[in-house]
Amino acid sequence: MEGVRPVSPIPAGGPALFIGTDTDYVALVRPALDPADPGVRQAAEQAGVTPEELAGPGDTWAVLFEHGGDGDGFELPGVRDAEPADFAERLRAELTAADGPFTVDGGAALRLDASPAGPDGYAFTAHVTPPDDAGTPVTVETGPLPSAALLTDLDAFLGSLA
Repeated sequence: MEGVRPVSPIPAGGPALFIGTDTDYVALVRPALDPADPGVRQAAEQAGVTPEELAGPGDTWAVLFEHGGDGDGFELPGVRDAEPADFAERLRAELTAADGPFTVDGGAALRLDASPAGPDGYAFTAHVTPPDDAGTPVTVETGPLPSAALLTDLDAFLGSLA
């Protein structure tokens, strides 16, 4: 079983909260591109901008998701660190206190419904709604995830925002 973990297909360098498995997940990320990275330099050259311009300030949050091998993602313009932190804190509080199903609402773009899965885990149903296509929500169901691993990784995510 897998819980929240660093996600290699997601640009590294920024905070990332990953919930799910390799094939079914939802991730809340703030990618940070490195202007010195050869791939960033090449993309910048192709775009006709400097690597620093392409990398930008690294302050844009995104939601990424995959369900059965099909994935996508979208940016969350205007989201500040406090909002993902609040979402993670509420998820942590529910995992700590809950003994049954619960929901953590992350606003119009993301909602998690959790159901007990075994003696020490939860399965999540993520309801993801891209802001540019509000009529097309996507549902991602994870397998059972161990609560202890989720709590550890939520603490690491929150620590990365401090």
